Amino acid sequence: MLKYLLEKEFKQIVRNTFLSKMMVILPIMTIVVFPYVTSQEVTDVKVCIVDNDHSQASQRLAQKVEASGCFSVAGYEPSYGEAMKGIEEGSADIVLEIPRGFAKSRGRGEEPQVTVAANSVNGVRGGLGSQYLSAVIAAFAAEEGGSEARAAQGMAAGAGPATLYRYNPTLDYKVFMVPGLIAVLITLLCCALTALNIVGEKETGTIEQINVTPVPKSLFILAKLMPNWAIGLLSLSFGVAFAWAVHGISPLQGLPSIVLFSAVYILVASAMGMVISNYSDTMQQAMFLMFFFLILMMLTCGLFTPIESMPEWAQKITTLNPMRYFTRAMRLAYLRGSSPAELARELMWLGGFAVVLNAWAVASYKKSN
Repeated sequence: MLKYLLEKEFKQIVRNTFLSKMMVILPIMTIVVFPYVTSQEVTDVKVCIVDNDHSQASQRLAQKVEASGCFSVAGYEPSYGEAMKGIEEGSADIVLEIPRGFAKSRGRGEEPQVTVAANSVNGVRGGLGSQYLSAVIAAFAAEEGGSEARAAQGMAAGAGPATLYRYNPTLDYKVFMVPGLIAVLITLLCCALTALNIVGEKETGTIEQINVTPVPKSLFILAKLMPNWAIGLLSLSFGVAFAWAVHGISPLQGLPSIVLFSAVYILVASAMGMVISNYSDTMQQAMFLMFFFLILMMLTCGLFTPIESMPEWAQKITTLNPMRYFTRAMRLAYLRGSSPAELARELMWLGGFAVVLNAWAVASYKKSN
């Protein structure tokens, strides 16, 4: 009996031209386009420079800021007040004020105070831009020479702690985002397809032909799960391939973990779609319910905001979000090459969600109105 149900499901999938297009277009949009759209890297920050010293040292600092690649000089103003007008008008993002006596203070071994004022209407741009500028100023101070205290200790100019960034040495934002976006891709595709598939059969009336047969509910749900499981793994392969071809990001030793966790999570996402469809009578209802839960899941899974930065009550809520564990497992498998044994906690949570949601899908499916 399962054979004929699967044959029916696969024939419906093959005849659905919209589905075949979505299986290609959705990975392209999610993996190829979204990493550029969701990037929080800040470039082309407009800096207005107020040079009160007019010395060679202050000019070298201004040139270093301009040559850093992250900044573009919006202009040189004679006073701090004039520079602030640029921020108010939107023509500048940051004001850099170099004080009088800048070169003389450095000649005496002192560290003159340089003022950095950032427009924080856009908090990310203002905060990261000021951090970049502070790093450029610190690098300039190191190149020009250390303080008298460092010189007295015999330390080389610019000596300091060496920072090593493990697993993402270039701090490329796409390396961090792509594994999470693969989780979004699988969630969208598997949950939406299952929910709309069953509700579509309800609206056309074809599901009534199944309901009058002696097919057990569990067998019907299994027949719906297996094709979506295959589609989910196919979308995973598309996502991994596009991530490697476009962004040069590959999972290295973490591929077994990625396949295992994806296989379990596809069951979770598909079961969610079936539960939603069981409580919906029309496609409109199913779509509203689906997007309501998907938005909550994406906002609380740690994809855009670290879970540790959320309020304590919100962190407790995220424990009920299966996407949280899948996103974390994907990132660790991609960036660290973590094995399934190292991700046993995440695997147990996803396995529990798969059992509970699939049991709920079977129990909530009604063969009679």
